[in-house]
Amino acid sequence: MSGLARTNIFIVAGEESGDQLGFKLMRAVRARAPDVCFSGIGGKAMMGEGLSPLFPMDDIAVMGFLPVLARLPLLFKRIAQTAEAIIAQKPDVLVIIDSPDFTHRVARIVRKADPKIPIINYVSPTVWAWRPGRAKKMRAYVDHLLALLPFEPQAHLGLGGPLCTYVGHPLIERLGDLRPNAAETAQRALPRLLLLPGSRRSEVARLMPIFRQTVALLVNTIGPVEVLLPAVDRLADVITKQVRDWPVPVKVLRGETEKYAAFRSSRAALAASGTVTLELALAQVPFVAAYKVNPVEAMITRRVVRLSSVILPNIILGENVVPEFLQEDCTAVNLSSALVPLMRGDVARDVQLTAFDHVNELMQVPAGESPSGLAAKIVLAAV
Repeated sequence: MSGLARTNIFIVAGEESGDQLGFKLMRAVRARAPDVCFSGIGGKAMMGEGLSPLFPMDDIAVMGFLPVLARLPLLFKRIAQTAEAIIAQKPDVLVIIDSPDFTHRVARIVRKADPKIPIINYVSPTVWAWRPGRAKKMRAYVDHLLALLPFEPQAHLGLGGPLCTYVGHPLIERLGDLRPNAAETAQRALPRLLLLPGSRRSEVARLMPIFRQTVALLVNTIGPVEVLLPAVDRLADVITKQVRDWPVPVKVLRGETEKYAAFRSSRAALAASGTVTLELALAQVPFVAAYKVNPVEAMITRRVVRLSSVILPNIILGENVVPEFLQEDCTAVNLSSALVPLMRGDVARDVQLTAFDHVNELMQVPAGESPSGLAAKIVLAAV
């Protein structure tokens, strides 16, 4: 390693989740190398750790085909600007975090211009789900891949990808927020249902009418149910208006504190596919997963995705323990029928809880370590 006083790490994060990983990485690196210097691109969390971003992260934090298309000129400008800054600065190591459509383009330009700059990719692209050929191509410009999911190192090995190390998912640092105490465990005996319709406006628009019908059918089958719905801030008002005419009262929750309190005390959940399914598994809340996209997107997904499940706990386990209902199967009848045994406490509930214990075991990191700490060790070792 070069002298720590001169160690310069360039980090590129392209969206909020990457910003969260980035600030924890910065903090963990600084704990081991106090005089390290950071530069790059990040959001509020990374700026709170002292980063002065090259430009606002919002310039590149864009999702969806049409929004990306509308912002293409700016995105290409920012890719070139970022690569030029890295090449000129010659950092001791470049860390790219997620957002592969942006960060990998930057990495390829940097590798071609200056092959001596080590490049570490934090968060594996989903090569195990679709476009597996990306794994082998990454070897040309990624020296070490830091994985959030335990099966990803083996997946990259099989696909001819770069060196890959499981450092742990950031959620395992939040088990204290997810796991119930004795009093909250007792509350899980109550008929309390957690609804999680997603964090995107399109997800909420498609799933909320189905969730409404599902809750009505569930109540008709098992009796009164208390419904809790944690909502992201930007959609909380919209969701509150939507649930006013539901046949069952719905308590809309705001903020992480209320969200995780609901996780710790709910008996079962109905959730949109996404990272929240891993949160539920680690919180040991049995659940049913649902998802629905527009027909064109569904057709494309079916042609390119190679998985038998889209639910993270199922993928980690290698078996479909959590029932999932996608597209035309995402109906109130199917969802309510799958929820009934989870609410009543039948065998299906016990099967999920046992499986979630295994998920927890598979996702652990060595005692005394943390995901950000393990990532920091690998980053500093590359300097």
